[in-house]
Amino acid sequence: MTEIDVQATLKKKLNVDFRRYRILGACNPPFAYQALQAELHIGAMLPCNVVVMEKDDGKINVSAVEPMASMMAVGNSQLNSVAKQIQKKLEKVINNL
Repeated sequence: MTEIDVQATLKKKLNVDFRRYRILGACNPPFAYQALQAELHIGAMLPCNVVVMEKDDGKINVSAVEPMASMMAVGNSQLNSVAKQIQKKLEKVINNL
């Protein structure tokens, strides 16, 4: 699991104020391996990041790339199964936050 505090990074590097915004990274090695076995170029499109940010109204928003959409963009039907599995897990994680 990785975490990038975008707010703190922008303050430190650019001395600008920004809303609370974090990028959480979590890659599931078995799913990544399955996807890479089917398509070597999928690495850049693996859905490993979740964004947690504070909106203008103070509410927290959680978002992520939809695995089916991103992984199907390469046009390899062998990715269908793993993309569906990843999507189910990702939805479960987001719903439990």
